[in-house]
Order: sequence, then C-alpha cells, then structure tokens
Amino acid sequence: MESRHILPDGRVATFGVQNDARVQSWQVGTAGGPGSGKGTQCAKIVETFGFTHLSAGELLRNEILSKSENGAMILKTIKEGNIVPSHVTVKLLQRAIESSDNSKFLIDGFPRSEENRVAYERIIGAEPDVVLFFDLPEDEMIKRVLSRNEGRVDDNIDTIKKRLKVFKSLNLPVVNYYSQKGKLYKIDATGTVDEIFDRVRPIFAALEMAMGLVLQDCIIMPGNGSVLQGVYL
Repeated sequence: MESRHILPDGRVATFGVQNDARVQSWQVGTAGGPGSGKGTQCAKIVETFGFTHLSAGELLRNEILSKSENGAMILKTIKEGNIVPSHVTVKLLQRAIESSDNSKFLIDGFPRSEENRVAYERIIGAEPDVVLFFDLPEDEMIKRVLSRNEGRVDDNIDTIKKRLKVFKSLNLPVVNYYSQKGKLYKIDATGTVDEIFDRVRPIFAALEMAMGLVLQDCIIMPGNGSVLQGVYL
C-alpha cells in the first residue's frame, strides 16, 4: 500500500506501508561522505523523533570488549587489516534491534557497500521504504573536514581524497540502487546545521503522519554531490 503526502515545499512524498502485523522499524543507516554532517543530523533526529542510535563501529567495539568468541574473531580480523564480514555486522545490528524496546533506529556507518546491502536485506529480511541521501559537493566536504580541527589523524587533504575515492567506489552504488528503485530522498546538505535539519524534518513528519509510526525501514546516506533522482515528484 502506498501513501502520498504533500511536503511543506509543495513536493509530493510517496511512502510504502506494510500490511502485516510485524512490529515495524525505521532503520536509518549513514555511510561515507566525510564532512557531510551525518553525525550531527543523526543527533538531531534522535532528539526530535525519538530514535535509538546504533553505530556499526560501536557495536563491533562492544563485541570485542565482551571477550566473546565472536569478539575475538572480530578483533583478529581487524588486527590483520581485513574487513569484518558483512553478515557479522548485520547480525550485531539485528540483535541490537530485537533487544530494544524502541522501534525506530538510526544505523550509523552501515551499509557501506553493495555487499553490506545484500547481507542486510538477506538477514533482516526487508528493504527500506525510504532512503535519505545527504548531498554535498566534494569541495565543500573537503573544506568542512579540514576546518573541523578534531585532531583526527585522517583529517588531512591526501587522506580525505582517498576516503572520497572509496566513497564513490563503494557507497555510491548503494545510493544509486535505491535511487533506481524510487526510494531515494535527496537532502541538500549545504548551509547551517539548522538549515539542513529544516529540510529533514518535513520528511520525517510526513512519514509519521503517513504510517502512524508503524513503518518499515528508512536509511540515511550522506552524499558527495552526484546528481541522483529521488522520490520527490
């Protein structure tokens, strides 16, 4: 079933609503796009709309600290310079979601690749209904990262450019996939924090109205200025 709503700027938002009795969840995943402001916007979404924030990286670190057999495997994989298998990360996310009393989640740092996406949809058993794409030109991302002065060793021009290259090769195919399925909402990520959130807020407000807080999934994907067609009509 589809629900169509008029956003404050006059555009039409179309959302899919599931018909079964399962407890639905908003699952908002952030990936790539250094300097796109995803962390800041996630914090505002949590505060405003009552989401539980789940960080893929934090879940992996917590599993390592738990001294479990799974945690030992994750630590060994990371120490060897390898990427933790997608199914391992997805199962940690699944466990966190299933053990929570909330039904709305911000999944930070996942999916980062097509492999991540396929594993997520296979294990979770659903595709997102909505994908949010934070769209920011590459030169603006570089400027933001260089000016944030957080003391991170990877906040230098050469490393940033390498991260952007990885983003284009791994993250953008995921964004394009959801664009082609008509599930992408592109957000202009230029301007102040509040200006950007003013563009995010109507989408979530429309979703709440459309689905009565009984939703499937929603993913946030930060971007790098590539031109994509969203589900705004």
